[in-house]
Amino acid sequence: MISAVVIEKDEQGYRSSLQNIDEKLLPEGDVSVEVLYSTLNYKDALAITGKGPVVRKFPMIPGIDLVGKVIHSDSDKFSKDDLVLLNGFGVGETHMGGLAEKATLSSDWLIPLPKKLSPKQAMAIGTAGYTAMLCVMALEKNGVTPEKGEVLVTGANGGVGSFAVAILAKLGYQVVASTGRLDQSEYLTALGAKEIIDRKTLSEPGRPLAKERWAGAIDSIGSHTLANICASIKYGGTVAACGLAQGMDLPSTVMPFILRGVTLAGIDSVMRPLEDRTEAWQRIEDLLSDSVLNEISQTISLKEVIEVANQLMDGQVRGRVIVDINK
Repeated sequence: MISAVVIEKDEQGYRSSLQNIDEKLLPEGDVSVEVLYSTLNYKDALAITGKGPVVRKFPMIPGIDLVGKVIHSDSDKFSKDDLVLLNGFGVGETHMGGLAEKATLSSDWLIPLPKKLSPKQAMAIGTAGYTAMLCVMALEKNGVTPEKGEVLVTGANGGVGSFAVAILAKLGYQVVASTGRLDQSEYLTALGAKEIIDRKTLSEPGRPLAKERWAGAIDSIGSHTLANICASIKYGGTVAACGLAQGMDLPSTVMPFILRGVTLAGIDSVMRPLEDRTEAWQRIEDLLSDSVLNEISQTISLKEVIEVANQLMDGQVRGRVIVDINK
């Protein structure tokens, strides 16, 4: 028997609970892992609370991230006692995820734990930090350098936003952080933000084109916010879009793209090729110090996950939530 957060949907309704389940209920996989740490992401909170259509089959163990020790492997890629890391690939959505004491997974989804990171540090980073790094890489690829000007980060108090601020600042960019929690300005300044603005300045319907300000942007909000960002990007700038906290619509026009040559780069972290994942993680381990990870993250136990998921959906959680499976 293993302890796990389980999401169920049947004639009794949609519900999440902490249960002891027979590990025989875990799906097939050529690698079995003792989960050491997982995380609680926005997507996990949507799944656990039922406020978003994340889960595709039931019952489901959520948890799109995990780091653990290989118990058994039928793959020549990994051996017993190897430390491995997973982000995405539908885990926690269509395949039982990391918020459990054990997981059975495809070896094609796993990468070795980066040597400079402990298991806990890796989950302090998790999908949020990895996604933020992919966004920064997209800006770099499209020529957004520190010399080009300010870079905007929306949802700056969230997991992706916090890491985006910290990574960009470490690389020498002038970071402007947009947040709905201005009382957290000191936190964002400590991560490296040079200026903090209220998210309300971007969240209402705006003009098709606005005054050029940002050399680039990392947006996890979507909807009117993303439209207003595109309208304010400097000529030839790039927006890396990775979320939809405000909505999945994009009430914009083609004007920023055909008159200013703006690039809208979509960032998918779920099915990203392994070579991109490896590059992102290699860069992260060299950029983020332990002090930054401690500032951004908090640690909870498996039994606290459902309560904190509700807090996250209510906007009461800052940064990253690490789940210590053995706590």
